[in-house]
Amino acid sequence: MEKYAYGSWKTQLMLAGLGIVIGALVWCLDTIFGKVLLWVSDIRTAHIFYLVPALPLVGVCIVWAYKKYGGGSEEGMGLILSVSHREDEEVPRRLIPFVMISTWLTHLFGGSTGREGVAVQLGATVSHQVGKRFSIEDGTHIFLMTGMAAGFAGLFHTPLAAIFFAMEVPVVGQLALWAILPMCTAAFTAASVSAFLGLEKFQVPLELQMTVTPVFVGKLIVIGLIFGCVGSLFAFLLGKSKKKLAEILPNPLLRVFLGGIILSILLLFFHQGRYIGLGTNLISASFYGEDIYAYDWILKILLTVFTLSLGFQGGEVTPLFSIGASLGVILAGFMGLPVMLAAALGYAAVFGSATNTLLAPIFIDAEVFGYEYLPLFAVACLAAHIFCHFPSIYGKQKHGSYRKSLLQLAKRKEKSI
Repeated sequence: MEKYAYGSWKTQLMLAGLGIVIGALVWCLDTIFGKVLLWVSDIRTAHIFYLVPALPLVGVCIVWAYKKYGGGSEEGMGLILSVSHREDEEVPRRLIPFVMISTWLTHLFGGSTGREGVAVQLGATVSHQVGKRFSIEDGTHIFLMTGMAAGFAGLFHTPLAAIFFAMEVPVVGQLALWAILPMCTAAFTAASVSAFLGLEKFQVPLELQMTVTPVFVGKLIVIGLIFGCVGSLFAFLLGKSKKKLAEILPNPLLRVFLGGIILSILLLFFHQGRYIGLGTNLISASFYGEDIYAYDWILKILLTVFTLSLGFQGGEVTPLFSIGASLGVILAGFMGLPVMLAAALGYAAVFGSATNTLLAPIFIDAEVFGYEYLPLFAVACLAAHIFCHFPSIYGKQKHGSYRKSLLQLAKRKEKSI
């Protein structure tokens, strides 16, 4: 196999082209995954009282299948990050059907989870399989991040946020700048094709009139700190809950069955399924003037944490968006801020705090709500980022430094001269 030096123009052009190929492949998977997820969600909504009670049995099937045939793919994002850190060597191809089908089943029968974690895993797996065919310096890390960016961008149509998310998540404080070219081509390809072929994008122009004063900036900082606390709370509860439930019920099949019974009862008890699924109903309610209850955000936290801790599949980011947006609606009155602005700030800042990212939440706010408000988003997300030394929702995430990233980039350039 020919060895490609990272810094050569030939390698750079090849990586850019492979990024386009990866973006197109990931778009296909994202589109299939996203379309089917919307379809099963509609079925669940129409037959909620028939499907949700079967959640415990479905959970047993999911956990058993992963244990029997998953080949380590049940670790999900943990496996992706472990391979990126060279703690594991392989992302199995079987992860793709396993994570897609198990997430569809979780949503069909009422689990309170997200979808972006699945998209990122799909993208990383595809990109890893493509990258194995080329011998490139640090190729495993480059291709995994390329796939992560493509998966996120293809599902949410936010390519810049996807690029920063893929750069920030593996190692906190260390931006993988050397992988920027394939990540850009992959993310923009996946987002563009998905948009062209009709995969839904959530976008809300704020159209606000306000005067920025020192007092107003102070309010942004305070509300950002609150969102940071809530994001860290979510990550803390998720980590603790997984460990505690494993201690109480070591048998994973018994754990998901008994816990699933309790979960299905709770999901139906609280407003007959208000906290089921992604949480997009709470997001829509937050931005379109529908009812938001003062306890929506905390119940969504608890039920999402419980769902994921039991072994059901899905992501965390969309629930985090809904938690932040609904909390923002409640805080707006206390803080004297426009409701839609407070909801938009919470939408991104809670996500940023829970994932230990800074640039990704700033740009996802800008891509969804408008670049003219980017300075306001930056202030709130910077305040929330103060809490990012606390646990992340990604247990295999590592901590590094931006200075280390620059030194590594300089060494790469020296080798290529």
